[in-house]
Amino acid sequence: MKLKSVSTLALAMLAFGAPAAARDLTSIKKSGTLVVATEPTYPPFTYTQGKKIVGFEAELAELLAKQLGVKVEWKSSSFDTLLIGLGQGRYDMVIASHGITPERQKAVDFSNPHYCSGGVLVSKPGGPKTLADMKGKKLAVQLGTTYATRARSLPGLGNIQTYPNNTDALQALMAGRTDAYLTDRFVALEARKKTGGKLQIGALVFQEKIGIAFQKDNKSLTSAVNAALKKVQADGSYKKLSEKYFGEDIRCH
Repeated sequence: MKLKSVSTLALAMLAFGAPAAARDLTSIKKSGTLVVATEPTYPPFTYTQGKKIVGFEAELAELLAKQLGVKVEWKSSSFDTLLIGLGQGRYDMVIASHGITPERQKAVDFSNPHYCSGGVLVSKPGGPKTLADMKGKKLAVQLGTTYATRARSLPGLGNIQTYPNNTDALQALMAGRTDAYLTDRFVALEARKKTGGKLQIGALVFQEKIGIAFQKDNKSLTSAVNAALKKVQADGSYKKLSEKYFGEDIRCH
């Protein structure tokens, strides 16, 4: 998984444009269907198996819809267009690992966080583990993500190298062209698996709260989903789902 940024222009258009009216909870229940959008290319959060969208967030959306007494109708879109489509009334909600940021909150409303993540330093054994270890070192980040933005504001990170995707950044680290890689902790865990454990993961540098997005002021649906999320976290089904994909409970603590 990666936490991705949306252009300021796109959010501004969404926040100050004339959005189509969102369906409220009553309309959704009457239809029997909750229209949910995602970008299903980020395992284990959302991805495809055949024609089916699966993953932690996909199954969580299904759980929440069940609490509302409706079924999910899935829509796929590129990440950069998800919130715009939400504002145009094409979806009822978006679940796609959006970090809850002040910029995004101007454009959409978010549920209570459905999980927490954050940035970690990834390096080869013996490499940097903390920001203090990064003095005079090279750091790789993925271009266009919240991590690239965060890296520029963190102390001690003077030599920042950007790469178009996670794979390129990881390859740079493995080839010795950079000393560490700042990424999401779940991406880091996947990378360690892929390298056969030949990477070390440092402590959390910062935390990110991840939420489900709704059209502005769709209070009835936002409140209902928050109540459903609270229920599945209390009855053990959230924990069971989380442990299925991650081996741990990833809710915010």
